[in-house]
Amino acid sequence: MTESASSARQLPRGRHGLPRAEVIASQRERILSAMADAMAENGYVGTSVAAILKRAGVSRETFYEQFRSKEDCFEAAYQRAVELLIANIANAVDGPESDAWDNDSSDPDRMGRILEAYFEGLIAEPAYARLYLVEVYAVGSKAVARRAQMQESFVALIADILDARTEQQRFACQTLAAAVSAMVTAHIAVDDLAGLRALREPLLDLVRRSGDLYGDAVSRQSEVRA
Repeated sequence: MTESASSARQLPRGRHGLPRAEVIASQRERILSAMADAMAENGYVGTSVAAILKRAGVSRETFYEQFRSKEDCFEAAYQRAVELLIANIANAVDGPESDAWDNDSSDPDRMGRILEAYFEGLIAEPAYARLYLVEVYAVGSKAVARRAQMQESFVALIADILDARTEQQRFACQTLAAAVSAMVTAHIAVDDLAGLRALREPLLDLVRRSGDLYGDAVSRQSEVRA
């Protein structure tokens, strides 16, 4: 498994004169990346604090200055994974459109950009993706509940993009988000990143053929094109 691309650089050896806050931030980032990389290879249960320390290049004292336990470290790494995904999706929604995205600015086409950003964000950080989607279920009910909350945020985003107005449309958006999550998790679990990327087009095609199942945006766009 490729190490997380977001791994912080190692601090220079000896007296470097860096501010204490910068040192702490660098150590924290290295610990979180080490946690994700170690779990990608050995799973949450098989990952020890000692293994994290070895990868991060920090002392046990440094680890426990920042985290109460392995679970506490996992929660921080999980939050980091969420931040990376949110930033990627935000750039897709608010930033300049890529040539690979649809040029139409209507809501269903924004769905395509968001799916692309979601998948590419996971592919760019496979260790964090595995932590976020797979290993979270080994940690306990608190972590799983947090994962469910994040999925509801994704549901709200889909509902807003597709203009879901009724309870039935909202429920359809929930089923779509659950299906995306299940399929993505299956591909991440077996390191099938090419298969993950290939999900975008059939999922987008499903939404475009859905009429007003998920919301009014698709049918409204069809009327304009007709």
